[in-house]
Amino acid sequence: MFVAGHLGLVGSAIMRNLQGKGYTNFLTRSSKELNLLDQKAVFEFFKKEKPEYVFLAAAKVGGIIANTMFRGQFIYENLQIQNNVIHASYLNDVKKLLFLGSTCIYPGEAPQPMPEGCLLTSPLEYTNEPYAIAKIAGMKMCESYNIQYGTNYIAVMPSNLYGPNDNFDLEKSHVLPAILRKVHLAKSLMKGYWDDICDDLNKWPIEGVTGNDKQDVIMEKLRKYGITKDSVEIWGSGKPLREFLWSEEMADACVFIMENVDFVDLMPVGKEVRNTHINIGTGKEISIMELTNIIAQEVGYEGKFKFNTEKPNGTMQKVTNVNKLHRLGWHHKIDVTQGVEKLYRWYLKH
Repeated sequence: MFVAGHLGLVGSAIMRNLQGKGYTNFLTRSSKELNLLDQKAVFEFFKKEKPEYVFLAAAKVGGIIANTMFRGQFIYENLQIQNNVIHASYLNDVKKLLFLGSTCIYPGEAPQPMPEGCLLTSPLEYTNEPYAIAKIAGMKMCESYNIQYGTNYIAVMPSNLYGPNDNFDLEKSHVLPAILRKVHLAKSLMKGYWDDICDDLNKWPIEGVTGNDKQDVIMEKLRKYGITKDSVEIWGSGKPLREFLWSEEMADACVFIMENVDFVDLMPVGKEVRNTHINIGTGKEISIMELTNIIAQEVGYEGKFKFNTEKPNGTMQKVTNVNKLHRLGWHHKIDVTQGVEKLYRWYLKH
């Protein structure tokens, strides 16, 4: 079994779930050991190792800042990774593949909650359009290979994920881990916990600035990201509604689908074969403003939040319709308040 991206947020959660269920025969490679952008290397790996099952969790990912800054990288790298792994799986008779996409594939003005059938019905949200197009291509590649070649490739679209091994890089991370880290640093500034700030930056440098740099250099970098001893800046108005899924639960849903669902189970009766992918989420939404309050309470932060309305909000509402997932037999259990508590505990430990 090959888990592509096993060190990341998604892949590591899938690995832990599989190990917890007694699976042992894994193939894993770090990006240094196997560059998934390199078609020749990927094809040679599959030809030599012959994996029977593949979880395609490797991807170039990030939040609204990263999606805005690295549009070319997001579309190129994701397309390249997907094309290489999916085609190599076909060439080497992989029995089953699970491709992980994202709910950003849906239109910016999609009906709420978003059903699988609203895909490609209107324009995408601009800020993450390149990433979304790449993920749509990967999902359609799985669907098309199933139709033409009789493969058993399933695409799942998780909502906003957070959890152990998350990305806390303020330039590239998603909204929840970014806010949690900013609030933690602001609390440390407010309380005068300078050693905590230095430890934090030594673990996750901000644009190359570490805890070993001079205090004025660190303070300037924190201010750039809206972190002061009195307040934390949040991009947008705080009004957008988002759905958040604990990564361990996403992994459980993925393994459940890999064990129990085949492509034939997802094919519509008497219709064109479209939208066979599966949304994975909670079906519940929360505003960014509410999220900041939950994080502040968990961290023990007593300062202010400043919502910068000159920065983009992204899609104003994004929650998945998870009826298909429920019909298949899987439901979530952890809500965002519990998840934030678990993530902050993990963050402090690491």
